[in-house]
Amino acid sequence: MKIDDVRRQAFAMPLTSPAFPRGPYRFIQREFFVITYRTDPDALDAVVPEPLQVSEALVNYEFIRMPDSTGFGDYTESGQVIPVQIETQRGVEQGSYVHAMFLNDHPPIAGGRELWGFPKKLASPTLDYEIDTIVGTLDYGKVRVATATMGFKHWVLDPAPILAAIARPAFLLKIIPHVDGTPRICELVRYHMVDVDLKGAWGGPAALELHPHALAPVADLPVLEVKSAVHYIADMTLALGSVEHDYLA
Repeated sequence: MKIDDVRRQAFAMPLTSPAFPRGPYRFIQREFFVITYRTDPDALDAVVPEPLQVSEALVNYEFIRMPDSTGFGDYTESGQVIPVQIETQRGVEQGSYVHAMFLNDHPPIAGGRELWGFPKKLASPTLDYEIDTIVGTLDYGKVRVATATMGFKHWVLDPAPILAAIARPAFLLKIIPHVDGTPRICELVRYHMVDVDLKGAWGGPAALELHPHALAPVADLPVLEVKSAVHYIADMTLALGSVEHDYLA
């Protein structure tokens, strides 16, 4: 293969059969189960990178079913997203910082890490129903790390706040090492979900239990109080990102 051929064809690894296709990526019938809980503010300060600022001592613990996603197939995801704010030339913006994600499908792990910098690791999350209860679980290997439950569709939610939350920017810390082991890329990345079609949103009583684990340390942001829970289904597109801050500049 000639040098010009490599330049023209190179998109992702491996060169001749990339682990994921080019984006953007469309998700159909994407199902969210999100519990918002109060946690230790000092624990949040220890993991949220500047120039992001913790806006409240809250964490959104998410379980997401993605049965139809462009190039990624059918998979489930679970993790923690932290409400944050950032000062920009446009003023103070509200957004979210994706702190931890665990999923059961290789292409979105590879694509998410390499393109945007999603903090994705391989694990076994589930989002399912048991009679009148929505149940989310996360296992790392054979060890149970998280269990969440919510009453199924106890009340209908106003779509406006949910759509507003989806429209806010989200931030990631993208780290790509050099061949000598030092960081070659260390950037705060901004991305958005776009073309959102919300099919429905519901609330209900909820509970969340997190268990300590050395390699899936979601319990390092402990559950002090469950504040709310939401279950919603939507179609949406994950747009490509932009660099908000270059830590190596």
